[in-house]
Amino acid sequence: MNIHKIVIPTPYEIGDVNAFLVNGEALTIFDVGPKTTEAYEALKRGIREAGYDLSDIEQVVLTHHHPDHAGWVDAFPNANILGHEYVDHWMRKESQFIEYRNEFYRHYLKLQAVPERYIEKFIDNRREISYFGTIPLTHFINDGDQIPGHPGLKAIYTPGHAQSHFIFHDHKSNSVIGGDLLMENVAPNPLIEPPVTLNFERPKAFLQYQESLLLLKNLQVDKVYAGHGNDVTNVNELISMRIKRDQLKAQSVYEILSKPKTVMEVTSELYASIYKSQLGLTLSKTIGYLDQLENEGLIKSELNDDILIYSRT
Repeated sequence: MNIHKIVIPTPYEIGDVNAFLVNGEALTIFDVGPKTTEAYEALKRGIREAGYDLSDIEQVVLTHHHPDHAGWVDAFPNANILGHEYVDHWMRKESQFIEYRNEFYRHYLKLQAVPERYIEKFIDNRREISYFGTIPLTHFINDGDQIPGHPGLKAIYTPGHAQSHFIFHDHKSNSVIGGDLLMENVAPNPLIEPPVTLNFERPKAFLQYQESLLLLKNLQVDKVYAGHGNDVTNVNELISMRIKRDQLKAQSVYEILSKPKTVMEVTSELYASIYKSQLGLTLSKTIGYLDQLENEGLIKSELNDDILIYSRT
């Protein structure tokens, strides 16, 4: 796979994001950074260093819908835009979808006993929306699809970190363009998000993420071109380490449940120093560990006055 890496700055704590320019029968870029001036300049510079201009790009392929990956679709006037159908909602930003998204979070934050003063602040996504592109997708990608112009490059649906997440497996080089599924120094957060079906059934993102990691492990690839940081070559070793660490963290959650608690109470103990400043991330992690323990039959959840209470079985 003829691949050129472009490093793009982001306004997020995770730092730079990676885009990958792949020249085959079509000139394709995978991910495009957030919609900021700094990101645009880095994107343009990286493409020119590879010998091309923005207008030469024929396809933009998005690993998932998060704005640090899906911002600058607007920069490519001649390109088709490909991604999961879910991504299209964020490109169009229709009021019906935004209100549905807000009601989904209001519903679940109340179930998790999040104080009212945090809820509206949590769902305010005006800053996030400003980093997205505005061009709707021209083609939807489905699990197992071959990417046009790149024979042998297959899309594999890997939800968890995002409900729209794909990795792209190149059989010839036995490598993967991995988005945020596996990164060298950072374990991606399986974020709580509305489902792709746009109903009110919460996806169990952490369990999805664990399954996606195992799917990647079973591919036995030699390299992952990661969405942030360096390429990953110790793929299976790193996956095993991450899964083991999550098991230990889930055990910590089980110990916290020496008596029944709400999600918010567990979060405030598990992430005492950061949960107020990173409520979305820490709630998502806590819910993930609770989902795992409940899936293993070690704990149960019960509704009490419209609040979920977790306890040991």
